[in-house]
Amino acid sequence: MEPPQYAVVAYVKNELGGFVEALRREVEPRFLHLPAHITVLPPRCLQGSESQARNTLEELCRNQHSFEIALGDVESFVPRTPVVFIRIAHAGYKMRELHDRLNTGPFLFDEPWPYMPHLTIIKSEEPERAQEVLAVIRRRWAAYPGPRRVLIEELTFVRQTQGPHWEDLAPIPLRSRLASR
Repeated sequence: MEPPQYAVVAYVKNELGGFVEALRREVEPRFLHLPAHITVLPPRCLQGSESQARNTLEELCRNQHSFEIALGDVESFVPRTPVVFIRIAHAGYKMRELHDRLNTGPFLFDEPWPYMPHLTIIKSEEPERAQEVLAVIRRRWAAYPGPRRVLIEELTFVRQTQGPHWEDLAPIPLRSRLASR
């Protein structure tokens, strides 16, 4: 039996998140169960217990201020992986800094690819399918009239259960800029 995989994500719970989830329903219904999110720490085995990992997250995020990001163009990781996503256009460096800060202790992992913050639309089984839906996703995103900004104010520690299903283990709030003034 494989050891469980863990990750840290920032859910996108605003109008933009609803748009992404509706778009996913349209182009890749197998992943209806996945809420819109930006992965901060990609899946990995823990170097310690869940409790240690949660405590580490809480400690590291205690002084991490919330921040806003803006989304840019639709892109794809094909042919490397069959993923279609929306690139972070503004403040992506803050996501990278957060990723680097959290990739320590129980979460320490030598990732096979450089971290690139993004909002995944689909992760297909086949590169051809990702290529097929890329143009549709680009058109829908270009026509989307809503907000293209997301406030990152809470992270969620998650564990993979079965297949592509994930279970929320703990919400981890970031420090509000308003509370620090």
